[in-house]
Amino acid sequence: MRRRLHRIRHWSHRRGEIVEQSESPDTSDTECSEEVNSATLSAAAPDEPKTYLNEVKKNLEIALFEKHFLQEELKKFREEETGMEVLRQELDRERRRNNELEQKLNDGSDELSFVTPKTPPINDVTAGKVDTYNRAQKLLFHYLGVDFNDFQLHRAEEAPEPDEQFSARRLTENMRRFKKGLRPITIFLHDLSALSSWYSVYTTAIAFTIYMYATWRGWSISMFLFLAVLRLSLNYLIARGWRIQWCIVPQVSDPMEPPREELTISKKFQLVLHVAQRAQNVFGKMADILEKIKNLFMWVEPQLTKKLYVALWVSFIASCLLPYQLCGFIIGVFVGVKFFIINFIFRSCPKLRQRYDTVHIIWTSLPTDVQMREQVTSSPSRRLLSGVEDGEPIRNHSTKRGTFHEVFNLPESECPLPVCMNGWRCCLINRDKKTPADYIRNGVLYVTTNYLCFECSRSSSSKRDKVIRLTDISEVQMYKVLSKLPGFGMGLAITTPSTQKSMVFGAMANTEEVYDTINAQRNLAIVMEATSSLET
Repeated sequence: MRRRLHRIRHWSHRRGEIVEQSESPDTSDTECSEEVNSATLSAAAPDEPKTYLNEVKKNLEIALFEKHFLQEELKKFREEETGMEVLRQELDRERRRNNELEQKLNDGSDELSFVTPKTPPINDVTAGKVDTYNRAQKLLFHYLGVDFNDFQLHRAEEAPEPDEQFSARRLTENMRRFKKGLRPITIFLHDLSALSSWYSVYTTAIAFTIYMYATWRGWSISMFLFLAVLRLSLNYLIARGWRIQWCIVPQVSDPMEPPREELTISKKFQLVLHVAQRAQNVFGKMADILEKIKNLFMWVEPQLTKKLYVALWVSFIASCLLPYQLCGFIIGVFVGVKFFIINFIFRSCPKLRQRYDTVHIIWTSLPTDVQMREQVTSSPSRRLLSGVEDGEPIRNHSTKRGTFHEVFNLPESECPLPVCMNGWRCCLINRDKKTPADYIRNGVLYVTTNYLCFECSRSSSSKRDKVIRLTDISEVQMYKVLSKLPGFGMGLAITTPSTQKSMVFGAMANTEEVYDTINAQRNLAIVMEATSSLET
């Protein structure tokens, strides 16, 4: 690469010298006349722009090559720096270990020189203890290769984990690895669900018969251990090359992914968004399960936790009074009937499940922390919409500059909907204005029963606020502030008859929710206005 750049530079310098020679003729030549000089100058004049453009083009190509080469060199230097840091850490760790080993060797040599004196041993208690201690230490080291100093407690030095930089390719690869590692568990759960739902009648009937017979004979634990040994044996045969595939539910092959070379920038961005959405959903489900378990044991819903409390007391008393074999038999029969028969009946009849399945009722009724916060925030909004709380009128919703109806000069009946009680943060792009102060305004967007209100956050007066009647809105559509970004955009374009260009509300985090809310409330306001006009 360096040789190629050197050749390009050398060639460009030579071309420059040739052009300079052709552009500046030799003035010392007395044989040429003035007519010849004027003719040569007139002939070279139209070629000067072309040569200049060619030189600029060549210089640009050289600059691009140099930029590419420098970027590659910078990558190599960064990789070498990271490798040097890792090697430096390993070197420091080895130095510490070497110092510790040298210290142990010095201590051991001092003890041996102290324990083996040249003088004959003295018949003393302390000397006998030291002698037995040294003999035991020598025997232990001779037969087991272990020293007494190895049993001393040392703090384990944990090396800090290197922080990896965010990479779209690394994220997608980790998600594929997670899905591949989770696949055996999902297949096992699908097979259990198929057994419980009688997907294959003969297989489920055989499994139910074997399970009940093993429970009757008291072989439940032995049966599960035998199944574990059988599964490991089958895995060994599969690892040796045998083709053994047995599952109740037929496996569905994963769709083929397109090669990486055919993916464009927008498709790669969409792929990263899809992977991030999948990760968000997985973490959300795990968080819901953990929060429900936590709320169950923390008496967040006392009526639901009370059932678990009574069941645990009954189980404890039964385990104390009944013999072990009888308790195991009762638990095994209950689990078998619940898994093979009761679950099948509840899945076939959802109404019975909603009424009599206690476990399902408790699990679905348990709230998560997010649902509890939504209940706390929605309860005042419902009371606000009703207008009365304990027989007293409720204050209207207030913004940063005062009450809502005073800021926007609206009647007291107009208040934000429960969805946008705190408002949606966004920026208003008014394309009819030309000054920067009026072109972009940061603020909060509200939707009431009949109006769309925008409160400017930087202004203390209401001159820059916007109040739009929902029935005056002619069109609402998704808008992309930057056309190069993929997707539908993070903005809304609202068109009214009073504006020449549509007003854009951009930089929204939840554009779809705002779009659906405005459209639904606008349609409702149009219907209400039509019905009121017909009544009059």
